[in-house]
Amino acid sequence: MSANKSIVGVDVGGTFTDLFLFDEAARTFKTAKVPSNRGNEAAGFMQGLEALGKVADFGSIVHGTTVGTNMLLERKGPRIGVITTRGFRDVLEMRRRDRRQTWGLWGDFTPIADRDLRVEVDERTLADGTIRTAVDVAAVRAAAEDLKARGAEALAIIFINAYANADNERLALEAAKAVWHNEHVSASHQVLPEIREFERASTTGLNAYLQPGVADYLGRLESALGSNGFNGTFHIVQSNGGVMSTATARRLPVRTALSGPAAGVIAAAAVAAAAGYEDIITGDLGGTSFDVSLVAGGKASLAAQTTIDFGMVIRTPMIEITTIGAGGGSIAWVDRGGLLQVGPESAGSVPGPVCYGQGNERPTLTDAHVVLGRINAARPIGGKLAALDVEAAKRAIAKHVAEPLKIDVMQAAEAIVRVADARMAGAIRLVSIERGHDPAKFAAMPFGGGGALHVGALIKEVGLKCAVVPRFPGVTSALGCVIADLRHDQVQTLNVMVDGLDIAALDQRMVTAGQEAKAVVDAAGIAVERIDVLFELDMHYLGQTHTVAVPLPVTLGAGSTGVTAATILAAFDKTYEAAFGRLLPGIPTRIVSLRTAAVGRRPAFDLSAFAPGADASLDKAAKGSRQIFHGDAWHDTKIWSRLDLPAGAVIEGPAVLEQPDATIFVDPGLRGRVDALGNIIVERSA
Repeated sequence: MSANKSIVGVDVGGTFTDLFLFDEAARTFKTAKVPSNRGNEAAGFMQGLEALGKVADFGSIVHGTTVGTNMLLERKGPRIGVITTRGFRDVLEMRRRDRRQTWGLWGDFTPIADRDLRVEVDERTLADGTIRTAVDVAAVRAAAEDLKARGAEALAIIFINAYANADNERLALEAAKAVWHNEHVSASHQVLPEIREFERASTTGLNAYLQPGVADYLGRLESALGSNGFNGTFHIVQSNGGVMSTATARRLPVRTALSGPAAGVIAAAAVAAAAGYEDIITGDLGGTSFDVSLVAGGKASLAAQTTIDFGMVIRTPMIEITTIGAGGGSIAWVDRGGLLQVGPESAGSVPGPVCYGQGNERPTLTDAHVVLGRINAARPIGGKLAALDVEAAKRAIAKHVAEPLKIDVMQAAEAIVRVADARMAGAIRLVSIERGHDPAKFAAMPFGGGGALHVGALIKEVGLKCAVVPRFPGVTSALGCVIADLRHDQVQTLNVMVDGLDIAALDQRMVTAGQEAKAVVDAAGIAVERIDVLFELDMHYLGQTHTVAVPLPVTLGAGSTGVTAATILAAFDKTYEAAFGRLLPGIPTRIVSLRTAAVGRRPAFDLSAFAPGADASLDKAAKGSRQIFHGDAWHDTKIWSRLDLPAGAVIEGPAVLEQPDATIFVDPGLRGRVDALGNIIVERSA
């Protein structure tokens, strides 16, 4: 690793690329926000780095990316081939026999691999690991050659029950690699050695689908960094909120599916905890989406799997994030029934909102805020544009919203914001009320360029306790890249009963898994204070289908973890009762899978670096006033320079707080209070 201690977090979003530089030696930081270059994200990436300083001077770079997510959502990946066990060719297409519309008579799902590129070979491994039929290695080579000739750019090998015994799949992998024309070959035992036929097939197939695109993207970035003299370490944020090496990202790109949003949740949790709020609901409003996640007790919720889009299931630990298409670039339109809709289609960064003057003629959420006066048209964030075209935004809203609905332009602009507010509130209810959490006990943590414009409405609509607006909301995800721990997760199916469990054999499996996971973190090449190895069992009562994740209170020793059957049963009882309120005594319990995580703890980030300076004052922060439209009326609204407000300052709404990376709107009836770390606490006026 470079002797230079500066670390840069880079989050490439749909509209903007956000950067946060922290110099660990000098305890200073710097932020930047530049337009993303959709289709050539590497160009925006390098432009942002150059805005921070000389690339060769940076010690390390950690990157949160949405390249994989966009490839999946837009289906812009390459053609992939699949080699599978005879009789299992259609697993990817059959899924769980679910349908896009539950009550529909037909669907339009297209699997990630075309049927003529899914090839069967003779092999069979039983569920207990017994090999009934050895793999036909010659048939595998022939299949790989055929798929290559048909134009497949990546290959997935998915054998039934390979999680129980991967010998057949390993032989097939070696045979396929010998004739395949690139490194993009994925095998299910390497990607997800876990029971569940469809989920393992889907995760492996999607991993292969992402490999060429992610590898090409990372290659272009590394080449550009090298040509600019960078010789530090370069890492990628995973969907679980941890950091991995680019080598791991190339091998397991499926773990980057929610990379950028996950980094934001990590930073939000750290900022909120430092401010005294351990229960928060994050809301990341970017250019194309609104991403919501719940943090309880200071810990982000991890899900075992997620669905990126219908039929595209990824089973790997991910921070639970609910995404809706309601970003700043989301297009407002009136449907055939005369109802106003916002999103999911987005104008993105190119052409962007109408007010950008880059060719878009349909109004967006950002256009509505500009027309309402909440966004300062003379000082747009991002630095690329000198000013925003308010009149063009008004004309677009008049044509596409006001005239069809037969209302005034200003009413139409506010209606766009209200519809977006309602959709965001629905997403927050989904992760809170519908999962048994009382939103009145949670604080909102809005970030992204536009999140704080909606915070007042969300407090009122959902009944949240308050909102904590971080010091730099527009670059929160980039900050998350800087403070995220290194992490490597792996899973292994066991499928054993607790009664009669060979505890010594389980202990040795845990030791081996822990050492393997720790070695991956050790090899990452980035400084950490320590590496914690965590163990978790997926368990259930006999006869149940679903499992609960049971953390084990054990540690990895030199040759043992100290696990016992009593420890396992006690941990299961505690977890199950917390989840369901009661136990089922007398029913045997089963261990389905062992999950192991190695976490390299980064040095704690001192958020006091964000505290307002000694020269901050209300007089310095006051920037006059302007007319803001809210609640069907115009209000004379004070404008403040947010970063110049001193700690302890109280700003009564209505007010607009401006800063280079974001805008904050404090609704009438609310107030904003500056805490010791520079956060704005938005709460109801006394």
